[in-house]
Amino acid sequence: MGFSDILDEIGGFGRFQWIHVTLLSIPGLLMASQNLLNNFAGGIPGHHCTIPNISNRTNDQNITAEQLSTDQLLRAFIPVDKRSSKFTKCTRYVEPQWHLAGVNITGTNFTEPETETCLDGWTYQKTEFISTIVSEWDLVCTLQPLKQMTQTIYMGGVLSGAIIFGGLSDKFGRRALLIWSYFQLAVLGTFTTFATSYVAYCVLRFLSGMAVSGIILNVVSLSVAYSVKDWRKLHVAVCSPYFVFALYSWWYSESARWLVLNGRSEEAIKQIHRVARINGKPEMVEKINMEYLKSHMHKEMQSSKTTHTAYDLLRTPVMRRISICLVAVWFSTSFAYYGLAMDLQKFGNIYVMQLIFGAVDFPAKLIALAMLSYLGRRITQASCLLISAVLIFANIFISKEFQTARTVLAVLGKGFTSSSFTCVYLFTGELYPTVLRQTGMGFTSTMSRIGSMAAPAVLILDEVLPALPSIVYGGAAVIAGVFAFFLPETLNVPLPETVDDVEEKWSKKPHVQKQIEKESVALQDMKEGGAECEDGKTSGLNAL
Repeated sequence: MGFSDILDEIGGFGRFQWIHVTLLSIPGLLMASQNLLNNFAGGIPGHHCTIPNISNRTNDQNITAEQLSTDQLLRAFIPVDKRSSKFTKCTRYVEPQWHLAGVNITGTNFTEPETETCLDGWTYQKTEFISTIVSEWDLVCTLQPLKQMTQTIYMGGVLSGAIIFGGLSDKFGRRALLIWSYFQLAVLGTFTTFATSYVAYCVLRFLSGMAVSGIILNVVSLSVAYSVKDWRKLHVAVCSPYFVFALYSWWYSESARWLVLNGRSEEAIKQIHRVARINGKPEMVEKINMEYLKSHMHKEMQSSKTTHTAYDLLRTPVMRRISICLVAVWFSTSFAYYGLAMDLQKFGNIYVMQLIFGAVDFPAKLIALAMLSYLGRRITQASCLLISAVLIFANIFISKEFQTARTVLAVLGKGFTSSSFTCVYLFTGELYPTVLRQTGMGFTSTMSRIGSMAAPAVLILDEVLPALPSIVYGGAAVIAGVFAFFLPETLNVPLPETVDDVEEKWSKKPHVQKQIEKESVALQDMKEGGAECEDGKTSGLNAL
């Protein structure tokens, strides 16, 4: 807690921290819209096969297109799906069926009409969307899975960015990588507007995903998307502000703790002095010097020299149990969350649904915080997952005629997955020891990225069986809910510092605890013995 003591002395959460957090939060809010951008940029407009030479065909029957309504014309050229009573989207009649349009044709033998695929492309409605990547590159019918693939590719970029930028930020600093990420998202996100092919679009979205970290609030995306219904302009609207964010991000201070632990103590002191002056603590500028800094951060500097790897997350029994359970929880939470969030069109107006799905996050997080405080972490985590699974399964059995009931269940399901996210972030930080906390968070959040990549791909199963995606999402939530019950409770439990602390706190086998205690005592004796030897050497040298 040495560095925390320094922060308290220079003003704690003072004026500097308020400015810093506010400036960081503004781009963070808009960054969340990137994760759900595919709902709008990849929206599927109403469409049907293009009808070629319609004027010539109507003239052959001595009628004009103006004499028939749009519905009558479509009935002559486009079959009607018997199940939905709507025009099919992927087939058309080989020859026009004028009798279906109410035109009296004599001398015609009515037989089962022959159909064909949309050889001349598709005609798209422009009521809900003016232009999307679906209408741009005809990602419908047999190519519809490519629409879902764009979101999977984007999430793959987010995963790659977490891995690559995480390592680079440890080497080059948080501030430098943050500024680079702003520029990368601003430039590549804006350049997505000029993509002339599906492949180019996917590459640019992958690179944009690398610059995006995590999920925050998604309501902001609605205010932009509702007024900008062209996918190219939409990308400019949500990405170009990052040029501004990148410019003012030069004001940010580098992490003083990171500077100290990377041998750049003089720079750290300058940053601390800057914070002290902004927070109205000028007297601390004279007090905090190199000796003061080293004396307060001696323990942290020593612990930073100890190397830990991802293998330590699985090496001991309790750590192994925690890691396996958290992998299931993180994956399933993200999997179910994005499964619901990326399939809004089937619940009605996509803009209204985005507003409702975004708004439900606020009460969901408040409920989660209350449950965490009174019921504990383990019960809250398991309950949120299992309740969301029940709500997802319930929607399978409700007819599409009861759209309001389906929407309510979907919103509640989204709310509980959001609560699960709130819980798992806190829970993970409390379960892993200090020496492995960042490694553990990185490892488990990687599983979350994989879940968010898999979620859009599962929506393709809708073509096989409409209920199949819900079965998969709900099933994953049930499995994770069961795994959550095997996690230790951390409510009112001090944070563990080492792996030994974890094993000692939550091991169910007494002999394991005793063995850990013996090893700890032996290790302490060795350290004390080494210290005595050093003292003896020093005394001998002094005597000489």
